[in-house]
Amino acid sequence: MTHTIATAGTTKPVRVVRTVRTARAVRGALLAVGLLVAGSAPAQALSQHDVQDNWLYVSVTKGEPGSADTRRTLVLCDPPQGHAHAARACAELARADGDIGSIPPRKILCPMLYSPVTVHARGEWNGRAREYDKTFSNACELGARTGAVFAL
Repeated sequence: MTHTIATAGTTKPVRVVRTVRTARAVRGALLAVGLLVAGSAPAQALSQHDVQDNWLYVSVTKGEPGSADTRRTLVLCDPPQGHAHAARACAELARADGDIGSIPPRKILCPMLYSPVTVHARGEWNGRAREYDKTFSNACELGARTGAVFAL
């Protein structure tokens, strides 16, 4: 966005830049409102056309279980959406038939630091209910064992 400022007979275009912090705060507030609205709506408010049969509601909690640092999202896979890495996560889930525990672990070296990350997923894949709960010793181990599914 560009504004023009006139001072002492001269006109200079000035570019107005919003700070990243403000943009993130607005985005976070909109996401929070959206999640509150979605969470408060009755289950029948979503039609069968809105949510296909390949979806997972995932959450990631950093720190000890019960910590307040939790992120959540709904991963939809027909088409992939609702997640920063939805296409990759859905492809990994498709290869594992929706079973997160069956995703082949990546061969990477992770530091032996204890910084626990607890994940939870529940949803439906090809008409079958799916649920997954696990605490990993750190985010590197989480990524190595579950791919992009919990990369929020």
